[in-house]
Amino acid sequence: MTLRVAVVGSGPAGSSAAETLAKAGIETYLIERKLDNAKPCGGAIPLCMVDEFQLPPEIIDRRVRKMKMISPSNVEVNIGSTLKNDEYIGMCRREVLDGFLRDRAAKHGAKLINGTMYGMDLPKTSSEPYTLHYADHSDGGVEGTMKSLQVDLVIGADGANSRVAKAIDAGDYNYAIAFQERIRLPQDKMAYYEELAEMYVGNDVSPDFYAWVFPKYDHVAVGTGTMKINKAKIKDLQAGIRARAALKLEGGEIIKVEAHPIPEHPRPRRVVGRVALVGDAAGYVTKSSGEGIYFAAKSGRMCAETIVELSKNGARIPTEADLKQYLKKWDRTYGATYLVLDLLQRVFYRSDATREAFVEMCDDIDVQKLTFDSYLYKTVVPANPLTQLKITAKTIGSLLRGNALAP
Repeated sequence: MTLRVAVVGSGPAGSSAAETLAKAGIETYLIERKLDNAKPCGGAIPLCMVDEFQLPPEIIDRRVRKMKMISPSNVEVNIGSTLKNDEYIGMCRREVLDGFLRDRAAKHGAKLINGTMYGMDLPKTSSEPYTLHYADHSDGGVEGTMKSLQVDLVIGADGANSRVAKAIDAGDYNYAIAFQERIRLPQDKMAYYEELAEMYVGNDVSPDFYAWVFPKYDHVAVGTGTMKINKAKIKDLQAGIRARAALKLEGGEIIKVEAHPIPEHPRPRRVVGRVALVGDAAGYVTKSSGEGIYFAAKSGRMCAETIVELSKNGARIPTEADLKQYLKKWDRTYGATYLVLDLLQRVFYRSDATREAFVEMCDDIDVQKLTFDSYLYKTVVPANPLTQLKITAKTIGSLLRGNALAP
């Protein structure tokens, strides 16, 4: 037999999964509703992703080596002096990154279907296939032609509003909303953001997250995120970041407005039967930093590697217990990271006083190095005991000044 797998969604999670499966010779279908989709996203990726996923230089719009953290009272802290000459944060446009990963999966043998999945029939036995019902848009039509596809396994990589997750009753999760404007700046203003990204905190830009100005190819992405979801609130918060960065954005032209839901924690069930969720569909976006691109790609690859291994390169159909091995590995590898960032968000984003304390703490060179090392390489490099003690003391001092340790 030849194992058949459908991957629904071709963002970083789905394309990375499909590429891994196709490379192993497994019959892989990659279903994507919109091939030119540009997800609203800050677009920052860590250096380790460039190496791990072999991203070519042209995928990276900007190499950010400097960052400004800007407090509610507009105190600016410059970050980046600890970076080595070859270290940077990559800034990408999602339509470019996603298109590259999708095309690479197809080149390795994944069968790309331009389609919208509308439903999935669950099998009655452990050996029966799953039947996916989808509209095929290959003729260019919006409505498409209704078709069906039978497979042995399904990977749901179809984002926060995942239809695959709904089909398997994976459970709901809280989600935030990201709102972003792409703004083309005059040349002199754009030069300011050549290697620089800015992060703003304060109730005026987000009650529970941060706002950003991130440089892209020929424009900046200016946006905010919050769990307090209503249109009026989002407009007020976006007006807040536009006001805070007004002088730097002067003369800019809005070329695109985008909004998208972002999961706030993993779904209650991420593997059900022979269906596994990855990326945003699984809820793999970090608190505090809001990072999701690397974790999406990594989860897709990790899930697919588990399938390849336990199916013996497609010779047998993995069981639910087999697929849950991917979850165990994921939680063992990244569970602590999510818990720490969740704690940081709860502590430091609770008031403007605690945000001031957070920005103050970012001024410490040891804190900066630890933060950048953990972000760029996804490993927290252990500091020597004296440095660790200093960071702990600095953190406690900042928390006390921001009343973050008060009940």
